[in-house]
Amino acid sequence: MTAIAEAPVTTVVTPIAKKLPISLTVVTVLLGALFLLAPRHGTAVFRLDDGTTWVKIPAQSVPADIVLVLAFIAMALLTIWAWIAAVRRVSAGAWTPIVFAVLAVFAFVTWAAAGANGQVPVVSMLYGAISLAVPLAFGALGGVIGERAGVVNVAIEGQLLLGAFLGAVFGTLGHSPLIGLIGAVIGGVLVAFVLAAFAIKYLVEQVIVGVVLNVLVSGLTTFLFTILLVPNANTLNNTPQFGKIKIPLLSEIPVIGPVLFNQNLIVYLLYIAVPVVAFGLYRTRWGLRLRAVGEYPRAADTVGIKVNPTRFWNVLLAGALAGIGGAYFTLVSVPQFNRDMTNGAGFIALAAVIFGRWDPVRATLAALLFGFATNLQNTFSAIGTPVPGEFLLMLPYVVTLIAVVGFVGQIRGPAASGKPYIKA
Repeated sequence: MTAIAEAPVTTVVTPIAKKLPISLTVVTVLLGALFLLAPRHGTAVFRLDDGTTWVKIPAQSVPADIVLVLAFIAMALLTIWAWIAAVRRVSAGAWTPIVFAVLAVFAFVTWAAAGANGQVPVVSMLYGAISLAVPLAFGALGGVIGERAGVVNVAIEGQLLLGAFLGAVFGTLGHSPLIGLIGAVIGGVLVAFVLAAFAIKYLVEQVIVGVVLNVLVSGLTTFLFTILLVPNANTLNNTPQFGKIKIPLLSEIPVIGPVLFNQNLIVYLLYIAVPVVAFGLYRTRWGLRLRAVGEYPRAADTVGIKVNPTRFWNVLLAGALAGIGGAYFTLVSVPQFNRDMTNGAGFIALAAVIFGRWDPVRATLAALLFGFATNLQNTFSAIGTPVPGEFLLMLPYVVTLIAVVGFVGQIRGPAASGKPYIKA
C-alpha cells in the first residue's frame, strides 16, 4: 500500500498587539515622573455646584498626595493588565483605555489644582468642553459619512470655516440665527459640492482636493472679511445668537443637568444627529447602500446601486452636517466672524473620525475628549496653576496625537475610501 502523505499544518501566529500597552506605559511613566519631580501638596478643591440646580452639593476637597499615589497605582495595574492581555493575545477590553484615561485626567487635574488659589469649577469645565466639542462632533459626523461613502473628507476645515462665514452673513441679513443656520448649511454644502465634483466626477486625488479647498476657503473668507465685513460690520457681521433652552426637571440634575440640558439649539441638534446617523448607518437601507459603496463598490454596482450618485449625495450630506458645526462659531460662541476662526478644528475632527474608527458614536466621544483637552487651558488659567501657558496651548494637539497614535490600535478604514470608482 502506498502511504498518503499528510499536508503540513500551517500554524498562524497572531502578532502581539503592543501599541496599547506601550502607550499606557509611556503615559504612566511620564505622569509618575511629573508627580515625583514636581510634587504638589495640599488639597485640590472641586466645585460641583454652579448654583442653578435645586440640589446643592458642597465643594469637595481631596488630598493631592493620596489621590496621586492611588491613581498612579491604578494606572500601573491597568498597564500591567494591558501587557498580560497582549502577551496572551487577547483583548484588554475597551474599558481599559477608558478607565485609564479618566484616572490620568483626574490625577493630572488634581496635581494642577493642589494648593491653587481657586476651586476647580467642574460644571463650567464640562460645559466648556461640550461647547468646544460641538463643532468637532458635527465635523466628525460629516467625516464619518464621507469616508463611509468612499470619499476622504479632508475639507472639513473648509466646510466649518465657510459655514461660520455664511452663518454670520445670513444671520445678520435675516436678523435671525435660524436663517444664519441655513446659511451655514449652504456653506458646508458648497465646499462639499466642489469636493465631490472633483473627487467623484473628475477623479482627482481626494486628499489633494481637500487640502486645496481648505486653503482656498481660508483665503476667500479672509479676503471677503477684509473688504466686505470689516467696513460693514453692523450690517453684515453682527448676527443674533441662539440662546439657552432650559429643559425642565432634566436641567435640575446635579452636575450633568446644567451641562447637558441647559444648552442652545445647535447642541440639541447634535443630540438628535448622533443617534439618527448611527441608526441610519447600521439599521436602514440608506446606511447599507452607503457602506456598500464605501467598502465594495463593484459588488454594489452589480446589485443595482448607483455608486457615484450615492457617493455624491452623501458627501453633500456630510458637508451640511459640517456646516452646522461651523454655525456654532458665529451663532453661539461669538456674534461675529473673524478670519480663520476655526483654528484647525476641521483637522481635529478628522482625527476624531479615525480615533472613533469611522463610527458616529465613537467619533462624537472622541470629539468630546478633544474638546475637554482644549478647555483645560481655560480652567487651569482661571484657578492659577503652575502649568506653563505654552503647554496649555498645545495640550489639545498633544492629546489628539496620543489618542490617534497610541490608543487607536490596529484599525482599518472603509476598504474603498479614497478610491474613485470607474464603471466597467
